[in-house]
Amino acid sequence: MQPSHHWLLELCYTLSMNDDNQHIWRGWADKLHRWGLNGGTAVLLEAAGPLTLLAAQAIYLGQPLLSGWLPGSGLKALAGVLEDPSKTQVFVQYLREVPKRESSI
Repeated sequence: MQPSHHWLLELCYTLSMNDDNQHIWRGWADKLHRWGLNGGTAVLLEAAGPLTLLAAQAIYLGQPLLSGWLPGSGLKALAGVLEDPSKTQVFVQYLREVPKRESSI
């Protein structure tokens, strides 16, 4: 039997998707910082615990209705954050970071 290299392709795809999603997450975190909602959002995500999985499923089911609010890639990224506790924690870390000040040049 020859070893399958399928797992390597999946790993590369997963890593590239995570990089894209983390870019989206950073954008959300920046907006929430600007609006002053970062702390409350972080607390809500941490307190929700397993309920975030249900929210992710609701996003998947409601995707046709929600597509006017967020593009499909944003909805998938949001559902991905909510359904995976490790991704939720990474996003919470982004929310708790001190935002970088833009230079006034």
